[in-house]
Amino acid sequence: MQLRTLTHAPRVAADRAIAYYQRVLSPRKGWRCAHGAVHGGATCSAAVRGHVARLGVLRALRPTVLQFLACYQAAALAQNAGVQGVCCCGPIPIPFRF
Repeated sequence: MQLRTLTHAPRVAADRAIAYYQRVLSPRKGWRCAHGAVHGGATCSAAVRGHVARLGVLRALRPTVLQFLACYQAAALAQNAGVQGVCCCGPIPIPFRF
């Protein structure tokens, strides 16, 4: 097996998993990513998908963690400001609507 295949397969799998989340799960949870809501621009799933596409799965770990930390901080800002309808990957439970 070639090295390119070994590094490409995890990237494709991660991209498909994120795409599934964006298409199927995210619309059902009824909340928006706090980072996207507070700062505008890309949501966490879109940002992480971009990191994985550019850097690969392993090298995307650091920017992904930083993205989730920024989202957690944005969720705290939104909560303190009384903004409803945002959530983060932090301790806030995400209610799914099925």
